[in-house]
Amino acid sequence: MLLCAGDEDRSTQSLRRRALVLAFRAQSDVTVDLRDLVFADTTLMIDLAMLSNRLRRRGRALLLQAPQPQIMSLIELVGLHRLPGVQLLGSPLAPAPAPALA
Repeated sequence: MLLCAGDEDRSTQSLRRRALVLAFRAQSDVTVDLRDLVFADTTLMIDLAMLSNRLRRRGRALLLQAPQPQIMSLIELVGLHRLPGVQLLGSPLAPAPAPALA
């Protein structure tokens, strides 16, 4: 699991490299917890798109968990949520659970 908190922008990009490199090697889906992320710019979105692409090539998914409204707006603006292999969790755009069968 990756945790993004506070501000993530160009000035913090080098600080997230190590975590991204470890995520590139993940043997399962990677969850990115966005609940404490207050501000982000497109550098984070590009990094997440690149991570998603690498994971997808290995049959893995990128799970974006609980983005705040301003972060969700950025995700929508750049289209990250429409990339193959990206799933939203805990967001209005997350797919509704399938109805239970009786």
